Amino acid sequence: MESRQLKLLYDGECPFCRREVDWLKARDRKGNLILEDIAAVGFDPGRYGLTREEVQSALHGILPDGRILRGMDAVRAAYRAVGRGWLLAPTALPGLRQAADLGYRVFARYRLPLGRFFGRECEGGVCRPRR
Repeated sequence: MESRQLKLLYDGECPFCRREVDWLKARDRKGNLILEDIAAVGFDPGRYGLTREEVQSALHGILPDGRILRGMDAVRAAYRAVGRGWLLAPTALPGLRQAADLGYRVFARYRLPLGRFFGRECEGGVCRPRR
């Protein structure tokens, strides 16, 4: 991976996550994002030294040197990788960083109930659009 590249471990079963990844993919003109769906058959979080519970609790980004970013740090890195880092740059400022990080943790924890609220059927930890 080049220095601007980032491997993003995202939940393909989460409608919000998929939407965000699709948005990022559409802007990744230089191929800096490598996307790996943690819901895919055969995904092994142990390959990154992570557990299934860890990858399901937050977005993870793997840097070229192997360092792991979690939560909003991974989101900010993904936006930088596609040339849109300026959109989230304010969330790294003192005060705003803590608020953004807290907001992300709350969202990540309640994304399945939120998915149900916004018209998704979620059974067994998996959300699908209502038919």
